[in-house]
Amino acid sequence: MAAVAAAALLCVIPGVAQADPGPGAGECSSFSSPVPQGQLASTLCLPSAPTDTLMVLMSGSNYNGTYWDFQYQPETYNFRRAMNAAGFATLIVDRLGNGASTHPPSLTLTATATAQALHEIVQTARRGIAGAQPFGKVVTVGHSLTSGTSVIEATSHHDVDGVLLTGYSHALNISETLGVISTYYQAANDPVFAGQNLDPGYLTSRPGTRMHDFHGEGNVDPEVLAIDERTKETFSLTEYPDGLTSTLPGMSSFITAPVLIVNGGLDRLACGTNYSICRDSATLQAAEAPFFGPSAKLQAFVLPGSGHSVNLARNTVAYHRAVIDWMNSTVRQ
Repeated sequence: MAAVAAAALLCVIPGVAQADPGPGAGECSSFSSPVPQGQLASTLCLPSAPTDTLMVLMSGSNYNGTYWDFQYQPETYNFRRAMNAAGFATLIVDRLGNGASTHPPSLTLTATATAQALHEIVQTARRGIAGAQPFGKVVTVGHSLTSGTSVIEATSHHDVDGVLLTGYSHALNISETLGVISTYYQAANDPVFAGQNLDPGYLTSRPGTRMHDFHGEGNVDPEVLAIDERTKETFSLTEYPDGLTSTLPGMSSFITAPVLIVNGGLDRLACGTNYSICRDSATLQAAEAPFFGPSAKLQAFVLPGSGHSVNLARNTVAYHRAVIDWMNSTVRQ
């Protein structure tokens, strides 16, 4: 099955290049990649100068590719453009059941299947994807649920050159996580997804809950919050059980590539009780270091005042700089 999926990923369907890839970027192209359950919607953006380094960006539950390619005030909030301007290629991929990708029956969705698809993407990128030259270095970039996916992929296959985990830690606050889950309801009942014929297992956040669940108080632009509500996404709770195993002791210690963990200082999910492990970057690194081996060369960064969705905090540019510094000093070496 893996060999078939890998071959299928080579058969991409080119799309229309984006009109404004942004400063420091060359052409962007959108395409679909076949996988056993359907099609993964992807967008590849190349920097203006040649590069052998690709960052694969996959958003977690509640978000799609818009999270990485935010069009409002892109000089501040657009992570993809910041990475392209720094000289890195980016590949944004929507999970199955998410964004423009296929929505199979919700009960068939799992983090393990997503991790396998991510593995095939990594392998295909090394051969050449969507007409691009093969990439010598591939870094996976996850947010929340897909940080767990990245951990599963990296420990299963050992085929990446770096792992960026955002909204992730081994001090998951269970009570707060259950509190966030309690705000979910069937996406078919939400105006954002009217007419999409989603089965009852597809969930989304209730209107008006995202400020408390995903953002730091006072650290989000009201327009960003409004766009966040309009572009929110569907997911299935069946993706959570195996995805959450990545936050248990043991698994992450087998990662053999450099790791950067980024959390917002007010992340109610990933910062432990009373945000205890996110007081600053040194505290987060000390808390997470026991869960990683020496090959991970673990580094950590805390974005002060940010909630779970660090890409959308007012001060997110500081996080962009930390990621670029890590990419240049650790991954590119």
